[in-house]
Amino acid sequence: MSTPHREPPPAAPAYGVSTVAEVMTSSAAALGVPGFTNALGLPGARRVVVVMVDGLGLLLLTKHAAHAPFLRQHLDSVQKLTAAFPSTTAASLASFGTGLPPGRHGLVGYDVLDPAQDRVVNMLGRWDSGVDPLGWQPHPTVFERAAEHLPVITVGEPRFADSPMTRAALRGGRFVGAATIHARIDAAAEHLAADPRALMYFYLNDLDKAGHRYGVASTEWIRVLEDLDAAVRLLARRLPPDTLLLLSADHGMVDVPVSGRIDYSEQAGLIEGVAHTAGEPRMLHLHLEPDLDDAARAALATRWHEAFGSRAWILSRDDAVRRGYFGDVSETVLPRIGDLLVLAREPVALFDGRRTEPAAFAMIGHHGSLTRVEREIPLLRIGSESVQSSSRRSRTGRRGGGRG
Repeated sequence: MSTPHREPPPAAPAYGVSTVAEVMTSSAAALGVPGFTNALGLPGARRVVVVMVDGLGLLLLTKHAAHAPFLRQHLDSVQKLTAAFPSTTAASLASFGTGLPPGRHGLVGYDVLDPAQDRVVNMLGRWDSGVDPLGWQPHPTVFERAAEHLPVITVGEPRFADSPMTRAALRGGRFVGAATIHARIDAAAEHLAADPRALMYFYLNDLDKAGHRYGVASTEWIRVLEDLDAAVRLLARRLPPDTLLLLSADHGMVDVPVSGRIDYSEQAGLIEGVAHTAGEPRMLHLHLEPDLDDAARAALATRWHEAFGSRAWILSRDDAVRRGYFGDVSETVLPRIGDLLVLAREPVALFDGRRTEPAAFAMIGHHGSLTRVEREIPLLRIGSESVQSSSRRSRTGRRGGGRG
C-alpha cells in the first residue's frame, strides 16, 4: 500500500535506548529501585524530580533559549531524546509512565479506534464511558513498581488526580494537587523535605496550551516560556540537597497556517472505503472498511499519495509496524492502528470535518508526526549543587556590578 516518497520516512524512535519511555525507568534505576535499567546513564541521587513540560520540543527550546536563561545554562549538556510515536501527549505520557512503547501500552494517538466497540475514542480528556482505563492499559506503571520500594509522588493540577489518563498510564504513588504553579512548587518542596528518598513527577501543561492557541512563534508562547523558566528555577532552589532535577517534554510543535489546515473529508475520493478516521491532524489513522478488496485499498492509497504525497509520508500499518514506529506491537493493540497512516511532513494539518469541532480549525500549533521539531525532546539535568552555585554567581555578579 506504500509507494516511494521524495523523502524517505524518518527512523523510528529508539525505544529502550533514548526516548521519553526511558526517563522514568532510568530515574527509578538511579534511585536504586530494583528491576529498572538506567538506559540514560543518570547519576545516582537520593531524590529525583522529573519535570515534564508538555510541548517543549528541543528545537523550540534551543531557538528561544534567550527567553529561558535558567534552562539555557544546562543546554550545553542536554541529552537529545525522542518522543513516542505519534508525537502526541497521550502516546508519550503513556510511554513515560509505563516505560513501554505505544505498541504495548495501546495509547497510539489522541483519538484511537476501540475495536471492541467499533468506534473511535479519545485518550486524553474525553475518555469514552465504555472504555476501562485499566483494561485498555493493563501493564503496571513505573510509579506502581517504584512505589513498592520508596515514596513516589505526582504533583499536578487537582483535575488530573483521578483522570482516565492518570488511571491508565500514570497511576501509582501519591497524587498531590494544587491549583497554581507556586502552590505546586511549595507542595513539592514540602514533600521532598519529608522524604529522605523519593521519586517525583511534576507536570506542566501551560506551554502546550499556548502553542495550540497562539502558535510557537507568538509573543504569548514566549511569555509562557519565560514564566516556565522562572518556575523551574524556583523549584530547583527549593529542593533539598542530593536531589536530581530533570526536565523533559512529551513532544514539540509546529505552527500551521490557515492555508495548511485542510478538511480532507471534502474530497470524496479520500474517504471512500474509510470506516473510521482517528489520530490527530498531523498523524492520521485511516481504518478501512473490512470488506474492501485489495484493489480498492490500493486505489485509496494512490488517491492519498496524489493529494498529499508531496506534503506527507503515507504508509500502511504493516509498513509502520515493520519500521518500528510503535515499537513492539501486541496483538491487542494492532487493530487500534489504522490500515493507512498519513504523517505530515510539511506545515499542514488534516481534519475530518465530519467529526471535528469548528474550534479545532482555529488551532495554530500542532504535533503528532515525525518531523524533527515534533519528535526531538530535551533531557536537562539540574542538580541542587549547580543551582546553588548559579545563585551564588548571580549574587556575586550583582554585588560586583555597582553603579558608577
